[in-house]
Amino acid sequence: MDNFLSEAVRVRPSARQLAWQQMEFYAFVHFGMNTFTNREWGTGTENPKLFNPTEFDPNQWVAACKSAGMTGLILTCKHHDGFCLWPSALTDHCVRNSGWKNGTGDIVREVADACREGGIKFGVYVSPWDRHETSYGDSPTYNRFFVGQLEELLTSYGRVFCVWFDGACGEGPNGSRQVYDWDTYYATIRRLQPDAVISVCGPDARWCGNEAGRCRKNEWSVVPALLRDVEKVAEKSQKVDDGQFSRRVTSADEDLGSRDAIRNAGPLVWYPAEVNTSIRPGWFYHSEDDQRVRSLTELLEIYYQSVGGNSNFLLGIPPDVRGRFRESDTSRLAELGVALRAALGRNLAASAMVSATESLDEAHQPCNVLSSNSDIFWRPYDGTERASITLQFTEEQVVDKVILMEYIALGQRIESFTLAREENGLWTIFFAGEVVGYKRVCRFEPIRASSLRIDVNASRGFPTLALVGAYRTESC
Repeated sequence: MDNFLSEAVRVRPSARQLAWQQMEFYAFVHFGMNTFTNREWGTGTENPKLFNPTEFDPNQWVAACKSAGMTGLILTCKHHDGFCLWPSALTDHCVRNSGWKNGTGDIVREVADACREGGIKFGVYVSPWDRHETSYGDSPTYNRFFVGQLEELLTSYGRVFCVWFDGACGEGPNGSRQVYDWDTYYATIRRLQPDAVISVCGPDARWCGNEAGRCRKNEWSVVPALLRDVEKVAEKSQKVDDGQFSRRVTSADEDLGSRDAIRNAGPLVWYPAEVNTSIRPGWFYHSEDDQRVRSLTELLEIYYQSVGGNSNFLLGIPPDVRGRFRESDTSRLAELGVALRAALGRNLAASAMVSATESLDEAHQPCNVLSSNSDIFWRPYDGTERASITLQFTEEQVVDKVILMEYIALGQRIESFTLAREENGLWTIFFAGEVVGYKRVCRFEPIRASSLRIDVNASRGFPTLALVGAYRTESC
């Protein structure tokens, strides 16, 4: 194996990245001053009294998220307008001076508590750009201010699974562009919330490259280290709300991790992708979009391409001025959950007989791929880069999806695979794919099969498989 491939398989996820990847699907809740001004980006000059949700109910949010199968919720604790959903001691532009609960409430606390009580994880979005704060643009002073706000958020609301940064950056009142002190921001998070992933403008999880829900054909988690700096470069960040950014798609960097992409790319890192898009045209609530909620078909397609394509799926759901999700949105989320359970609820391979061309030892037998224990897996001998696993069903099955999962604690290895079924003693290939990673959902027209074979045709060192599942969409 070439030296650069040997380096690639030595790149492994951290414990926090593994835990994050296993969450798969979670919510992005944009709620704040923009909800009440009908904007996507505020100016920072809004009167805090405008913020006054009349029926704020974070328990409704959590229930809706759980109905779709989501495992967490990230709240926009501060957007670019600088308005804070917690009573920050560092600014007057916060809920303490709002019309809600006469300034005695704390949105962040109530959402964090609702998540814990509902059994999902809580994360925070906090914009480095602050269009209200007068020190913005005086880089050292503002950086101290921002670190203080991070400390408030990360010490007062229990464990958070994620701190989500975007790279939006503008000029301050003095006309100078703010220079963010990312290293100090990261160090503060690691000190206060060591288990939290730092996403997008951070070292743990990267942006897929668009907000339209578009996914790459092959998404690698092992990529050039320089990608960690791309989103935090101010010159490349979003500076205006032009109404197009949330649906912009580019394919300039379609291949981030193939052999060709990493051969001469220098140091490599584990930097998995997150797909973020909204259930509506915008991130914040706008009544004119009430009839523009994404269809079930569209959401399912994004889910399969993201979660089923080695990425996590962050779906925006905006509360309205009451502080509640709209019925159209909650109904669609519930439909999504029903559809996913119908499609992926029963593993038809659970009782199959499993064999492999070879296995390293007794601890890495092919039957491990049917276990719910994520700590066991199948692998062949060192040096084996092509191998096969065969499933023999107890009776013929109709199958329209196969799920493959690598044991990514040992890195991302599989580069090419095919699925085949046996017909009259002959094996016929019916699906070909490349990247597997944490999870790959292979979809195809329904087939009848008494046995299936997974052939790993190319791998970076020995391949691993932690799960093989076969599924058929049931009638809802």
